[in-house]
Amino acid sequence: MKTNATRILDKLGVRYQLREYEVDPESLDAETVAAKIGLPSEQVFKTLVARGDRNGVCFAVVPANTEVSEKALARLAGDRRTEIVPLKEVQPLTGYIRGGVTAIGAKKDYPVYVEETIELFDVISISAGTRGTQILIAPADYLAVVQGIVGPITRDKV
Repeated sequence: MKTNATRILDKLGVRYQLREYEVDPESLDAETVAAKIGLPSEQVFKTLVARGDRNGVCFAVVPANTEVSEKALARLAGDRRTEIVPLKEVQPLTGYIRGGVTAIGAKKDYPVYVEETIELFDVISISAGTRGTQILIAPADYLAVVQGIVGPITRDKV
């Protein structure tokens, strides 16, 4: 299946693999996706949409088994505060629906802040821009494509 994200990767000549899984609309969380595609949850990255008080909308890309630390994200983004945007705003801002959000090929090129643990892996998994399909990609390639800024932006799930 081709998505905007995969078309962009193809155009840039970036190597990746697709991994498909069965979608359960009642269980769209990234940890469930990790189990379905057979990767550890710390290697499957979810893309969340946040808004800072100074710099506006951005993406926060974090492992499935963590949560965004809004304070840490604000520090990295140069904001005083950030907050995750309400779900109803995600599609109008990005063009993607919950469970299919990716920073590659979004409506606008918002800044992308990525949890620093991304650099620990040879390959990571991100959404392909649709539910049911993940992109497996080298972290360096992903960071180059999205111009990601790496830093400590997570906390353990409560």
